[in-house]
Amino acid sequence: MNDWIEACTADDIDEEDVMRFDHAGRTFAIYRSPDDEFFATDGLCTHEHIHLADGLVMDDIIECPKHNGRFNYKTGQAKGAPVCVNLKTYPVKVEAGKVLIQLSQ
Repeated sequence: MNDWIEACTADDIDEEDVMRFDHAGRTFAIYRSPDDEFFATDGLCTHEHIHLADGLVMDDIIECPKHNGRFNYKTGQAKGAPVCVNLKTYPVKVEAGKVLIQLSQ
C-alpha cells in the first residue's frame, strides 16, 4: 500500500528549517535542506519525546531543544548522547508545490 499524505506546501518551510505535521495521532517533522530537498522523520525525539520542530536545523542535523540530542534528518541516524535510537524516516515527494510523505511502504 502506498499512502501518500499531504503534509504542507513547499512554501510553508523555509530553507534549512523544519515544521511539525500531525496526522492520525502521530507527529512528524518535515525538513527543507539548503539544496531545496525535502525530508521527513518521526517528529518526536527518541530520548525525551520532545517535538523536534522546536529544535535547531543546521548542516543536515536536527537538534532536540531539550537535551541537545542530534539526528541526521536525511537518514534518521542518532549522532550521539543522549540520543541512541535512530529516528524513523519517510519517503517524500513534491508534486505541484505540495509536500507529500509516504506513511506506509
